[in-house]
Amino acid sequence: MTTARTPVPDTARRLPEAERRLSLRERKKLKTRTAIRDATYRLIKEQGYEATTVEQIAEEAEVSPSTVFRYFPTKEDIIITDEYDVLVEDLLRSRPADEPVLESVRWAIRQSMAMQVADTPEYAQEEMKLRTGLMVSVPAVRSRAMESMSVTGRLLCRVLADRTGRDPDDLEVRVYAMGLMSALLEAVLYWAERDYQDDVLDLVDRTLSTFSNLARRSPDDGHDILTG
Repeated sequence: MTTARTPVPDTARRLPEAERRLSLRERKKLKTRTAIRDATYRLIKEQGYEATTVEQIAEEAEVSPSTVFRYFPTKEDIIITDEYDVLVEDLLRSRPADEPVLESVRWAIRQSMAMQVADTPEYAQEEMKLRTGLMVSVPAVRSRAMESMSVTGRLLCRVLADRTGRDPDDLEVRVYAMGLMSALLEAVLYWAERDYQDDVLDLVDRTLSTFSNLARRSPDDGHDILTG
């Protein structure tokens, strides 16, 4: 299957405003972050990743190098960080408490990606392809992506714990969350390695279909109960 851009589900356009709101201060920060990221992508397209320096990025974005580092600790972070990761927790918490965990995760990831496409129409065409291409070709970017996935996985642990009556540090919760994050990273690497010929959301669905639901812990005897 081939696709130029994944269609935006109608549900993404109907998301409650509370899930997408940003304060004025946050919008200013977002504008700066976006300027830095756009400058980085322009330079990388022109001269490659290794030849692009933070000083060049700062000049292109019309900010100081210290401002770049204030928003992004490393050059790799400019590539792999986006403003939508933080929405995943809110999206997951908006789902019905009795919904199977895996279905909630599937919905939240699809909505997060759809929102990126809706807010930035060229996202799937350019930014996501450049990002995943760099993950494949630049070891430092791939390594930093794995670290970032670990942080997101810890966030996911909190939600999974709340949904299943477990502790966030339970082995099963940690393994499930980190397994999901690692699998999703593999899915986008697979997408890039095959020249973006697949629909990335189809790959996400295929990836999540390899998982079972995380069992809910019974409040009475501590035994696990399947969540669907």
